[in-house]
Amino acid sequence: MPSISVSQLAMQLEHGVAFRLIDVRRAQALTSSGAKIASSNWKNPALWLDWKDEIAHDLPIVLYCAHGQEISQGLCAALQAMGANACHLEGGIAAWQTQGHAVTPALLSQP
Repeated sequence: MPSISVSQLAMQLEHGVAFRLIDVRRAQALTSSGAKIASSNWKNPALWLDWKDEIAHDLPIVLYCAHGQEISQGLCAALQAMGANACHLEGGIAAWQTQGHAVTPALLSQP
């Protein structure tokens, strides 16, 4: 499964590389953490069938969940099967924060 490391993502954000950053944590994980990676948009993974066609494939897509496991990897595979250039963040937002990268406040919004 294609992935991107925390350091690679940080470098891309720092250099203004164009891509879509999508937070696919469960709603409970998002609200309990109250934080997200800046410039990311939250999409409810439980409703992915409702929003999958809204994700434009004109830019690479980076998905992240809490720990970079089943949710982001599974949705990455689904989007790739639909023709998207998608990858997941290794270690999820937990690794992002552990490595000292900044987060911003996250508010739960519907897809």
